[in-house]
Amino acid sequence: MVMMDGSLDAEKIAAYFKGKSILVTGATGFLGKILVEKILRVQPDVRKIYLLVRAIDADSAKQRVEAEVTDAELFCLLREKHGKGGFELFVDEKIVPLAGDVIFENMGLDAPMLEELAKEVDIIVNGAATTNFYERYDVALDVNVMGVKYLCQFAKKCANLKMLLHVSTAFAAGDREGLIMEKPFKKGETLKEGTYLDIDAELRLVGDVKKELLQDGSGDHDKTERKAMKELGLQRSRHFGWSNTYVFTKAMGEMMLGQLHGAIPAVILRPSIITSIFRDPVPGWMQGTRTIDSIIIGYAKQNLSCFLADLELTMDVIPGDMVANAMMAAMVAHSGEEGAEVMYHTTSSLRNPAPYGVLYESGRRHFYENPRLGKDGRVIPTKEMHFFKTIASFHLYMLVKYKLPLEILHLVNLLLCGLFSQLYEDLNRKYKFVVHLVDVYGPFAFFRGCFDDMNLERLRLTMAAASPEEDLFNFDPKTIDWKEYFYKIHIPGILKYVLK
Repeated sequence: MVMMDGSLDAEKIAAYFKGKSILVTGATGFLGKILVEKILRVQPDVRKIYLLVRAIDADSAKQRVEAEVTDAELFCLLREKHGKGGFELFVDEKIVPLAGDVIFENMGLDAPMLEELAKEVDIIVNGAATTNFYERYDVALDVNVMGVKYLCQFAKKCANLKMLLHVSTAFAAGDREGLIMEKPFKKGETLKEGTYLDIDAELRLVGDVKKELLQDGSGDHDKTERKAMKELGLQRSRHFGWSNTYVFTKAMGEMMLGQLHGAIPAVILRPSIITSIFRDPVPGWMQGTRTIDSIIIGYAKQNLSCFLADLELTMDVIPGDMVANAMMAAMVAHSGEEGAEVMYHTTSSLRNPAPYGVLYESGRRHFYENPRLGKDGRVIPTKEMHFFKTIASFHLYMLVKYKLPLEILHLVNLLLCGLFSQLYEDLNRKYKFVVHLVDVYGPFAFFRGCFDDMNLERLRLTMAAASPEEDLFNFDPKTIDWKEYFYKIHIPGILKYVLK
């Protein structure tokens, strides 16, 4: 066991992973890839890294890991170090792809593989999640809640397990204002007074609703069920005080872990919005789009004239490599601490807040200095973007600019015996979709909370002093100049890896 006594440094963190076997779920995701690459780079003598991926068999799992993980540019330093042939041999020796899924008991693995894992695994990292705000409720419960249950059940079978690290999200805390403490949710806890959350009852509710839909038997069943499950997720989330299905089920996942981890040392890591890599191995590398990146993408394409955001509000962001560094330090710090349950906010709003305005101004600066060219080779003029500081002002804008003309079109359509029916239905559907997006994402855009990170600060203080440039496991947001990061690293990363 490594005590929190000021004795951690880069050498000790790297050395800890020597000879260890690690099971990682969610390794095809952005954060999972960064973690796997970092472990392999700083500790080539790690014993094995088992990657659980959705696949029909072992060969498909291997192909998926190659295509979605190790072939990524992220692994360029390891390729340079080992050479092409050597890199492939190194990966084959260290990485074990597993065809399975956290939504199944025993992760869908057969008995011999399960037995091998139970003997070998020292550390479990659960990064598997569905992050869709408007996910089907049944799917979100399966992945974000039951996945945690099945991993805990497996963890108790592992003879040498020293650590279970679970990746949650800072926004599981809900749409609160003021300082939000590093405190995991307990069984039954909700954000709405007078309510009690019974996870088993929620699972039964899903089953009952699906049974009713099946008995109804009208229309396209799959489409009807998909819509009903999505709406049920939002309805139940808001009933208990959360704004969307993603953060609600991630909070439930924390409750499940708290109930079931028992004597197993457990760390819950709550990152905020994870952005492109700050320092190593590839500054600016990223995968997928974050909500905040819509500003930059809209600016780049010049197809977004307005956006829902208050430029004075803080957008809590943290680079992916800092999150992975914090994960590794936390694993080492709490390895073998029987029964421990520790939460870390890997966030920036308290130590080094970044307002939305910094991202917007960095985008303006970038595109004025590096204008985009159209397909015809001409410069795309950079236009100013209008920001709505409240959801009410956005709804008013939508009413005047789109809804009233739509209603006029509807009236004309009736007078002309349905001549514009198709056009009206198409535009009305798009209008409703935009209004729905604002309903789901609006609370996130105007989030006013500030995440306390005292636990993480204590962990930082255990690290031996090193300059930010030399610190191999830097996770201190105070070392980031947000203007420079967005202008020189993150925005070029969006243009290179997202707008290919």
